[in-house]
Amino acid sequence: MKKLLPAVFLMILGAGLIQAQQLAEVSKVINVEVPVRVYLGSQFIDGLTLNDFEIREDGKPQKLEAVYLIKKQAIERKEEIRSFTPQTNRSFYLIFEISDYTAKIGQAVDFFVQNVFLPGDTLTIVSPMKTYRMKPNSLRTLTRGQITDQLVSILRRDTLTGSSEYRAALADLETLAKALADKMTDFQDQTSDKFAETISALTYKETPFDETLNMYSTILSRLDSLRMTDQVKLLDFSKALKNEEGQKYVYLFYQREFLPKIEPRILHAYMERFQDRPDLAQTIQGIFEFYRRDVLVNIGLVKQAYADSSIAVHFLFISAPPPRQVPGVEYHEQSEDIFSAFKEMARATGGYSAVSQNPAYLMKSAIEASENYYLLYYSPQPYAKDGKFHEITVRVKGKGYRVSHRLGYYAS
Repeated sequence: MKKLLPAVFLMILGAGLIQAQQLAEVSKVINVEVPVRVYLGSQFIDGLTLNDFEIREDGKPQKLEAVYLIKKQAIERKEEIRSFTPQTNRSFYLIFEISDYTAKIGQAVDFFVQNVFLPGDTLTIVSPMKTYRMKPNSLRTLTRGQITDQLVSILRRDTLTGSSEYRAALADLETLAKALADKMTDFQDQTSDKFAETISALTYKETPFDETLNMYSTILSRLDSLRMTDQVKLLDFSKALKNEEGQKYVYLFYQREFLPKIEPRILHAYMERFQDRPDLAQTIQGIFEFYRRDVLVNIGLVKQAYADSSIAVHFLFISAPPPRQVPGVEYHEQSEDIFSAFKEMARATGGYSAVSQNPAYLMKSAIEASENYYLLYYSPQPYAKDGKFHEITVRVKGKGYRVSHRLGYYAS
């Protein structure tokens, strides 16, 4: 599975998205479009008027010039001081960052095809291996059931093939972690019989300790490279989608992942035992530093880029229980860095984020939270083409309303 996000963005960038931007300059008048969703609890509020909204840019009140209520592709109601032409065509991107295919994932795809996808929509499916763009006339030539079957077959196959390297590396890492824990028990002259039933590390029983440790460190680094999220590719993807006309939706399914780590007490014991081996001490210290590594993505910069591109990112996190614990090995969730980054990205784009073991439930909830919205238009006063990011805040008069919208835009 992991981590194919950089390749995903490169493949999508090659798809030829060449259309008009949503932030347009016409006779030196800048019009800013803001998709807004308003809820009371979990209920979307669809009876609001232009006077119900208050909008500010960098803290300064702005005059709203039009409000449109959109349901799916249709403009249900409009209120205009100045007339606009909202682009309500939809582009969907379903991205699956998964290592294990389940029937519930297929149900999520089926729900989307059966209940969401309409003629005129565009659909891009990103599997752990490739990017697929559905032909515009698919609904004319195939039944929805046939489309679902094709997509599910592709996703199942690509998950098995595209994630094989990651799964193999993870299995090797788990075996090595167990072997190293077992070796420390031997060093301490304790019986390892209690490990025999739970540790499948006999492959490395006769392998020297230093060789086993170096293999663990090497695979740890390889796993990190497989799952690394490239900030440059993230930003390039947002720029490409900015040039696509209409409403853009990214549904990112991300499967929870666990990393088998050697218990800290065992690593400390190794440090004490091999004080006269600076090479081993350095390797062990490197493992400690990897365990404490920071997020490499500038979340603030990525949030602003996706908000500027008016892309609604919906982060759908597929949870799972941790593996069964065994002596000497701890299974740490390895999704925390990416989880926080994409959750913040969803919030900054007015998108939805949720956690569940059921991908089909996540898809249904995200659709319910995204397909109805308002489009607000205003002309910033004052406006300066300064290349800076300008923050937008929208408030709705009334108590208890929850409002989601994009964070702002670059004046460039």
